[in-house]
Amino acid sequence: MSRYFIALLCLFFLIMQGMAMSMLPANLVYSDLLMTPHWILIFLLIIAIFYDKDDTYNAVWYGLAFGLLIDVIYTGVLGVYMITYTLIIYTVHGLNKWLHANFFAASLLAVVGVALADTMLYIIYSFVQITSMTWGDYALLRLLPTLAANMIFFIILYPLVKEKVYAWGEEVSNI
Repeated sequence: MSRYFIALLCLFFLIMQGMAMSMLPANLVYSDLLMTPHWILIFLLIIAIFYDKDDTYNAVWYGLAFGLLIDVIYTGVLGVYMITYTLIIYTVHGLNKWLHANFFAASLLAVVGVALADTMLYIIYSFVQITSMTWGDYALLRLLPTLAANMIFFIILYPLVKEKVYAWGEEVSNI
């Protein structure tokens, strides 16, 4: 049953991240700063940390499916988010084995995950010439605001879902 709730929450975040920029003040949206909401990635990183065990990869499969949905709905290049989210969630799942599952470790993994994902997307989009932003401009005008905005979302989301996600993970492992 928890797998359905996770999928529904991912679907909710998919819809909400599409509307995220319209919820911000106009002077922030129309500034030089570019913020990309990676809300599904943040939620799936929490799933990878607290729901998945060492031998389960549910978050990776969700990343594959919802990355493809992001590609179909929001981008013109099919497979970019699908591959990026899948690889980043798999990497964080592996790194999680070395850290204790607590707020600080989850925050660190979220920062690393979002930074790697956004940088990977920038490299792919630069390679296929969708963006022509220089590395310095990217780091200052897009990466840092994206990290800040997504960490605010993580700080809000973490206390709301951590215990429930952990309990779902325990239920699944006891079956």
